[in-house]
Amino acid sequence: MKKIFSSEQKAKIALEAIKGEKITELASRYEAHANVIGQWKKIVQENVPSLFSDKRKKENRDKDDLIDRLYQTIGKREAELDWLKKKLQLEP
Repeated sequence: MKKIFSSEQKAKIALEAIKGEKITELASRYEAHANVIGQWKKIVQENVPSLFSDKRKKENRDKDDLIDRLYQTIGKREAELDWLKKKLQLEP
């Protein structure tokens, strides 16, 4: 029967593997396949840099994009309004 590990357990086992414990020993201790532990270790190592990325930059970029789109919409509406005002003044 397949043993199911929580994300916390997977992280703990992967960190132990990263620290240098032999994967085969971890596999027997936690009753998990060595290949699976190797995959968990790889996932942790690949995703560690994203833990230290500055999330504020992304949030600010999203806000700036929204603000730019809104200003474009406002400018477009003002141009349309000016055109309509001129059009109404020309017609008696």
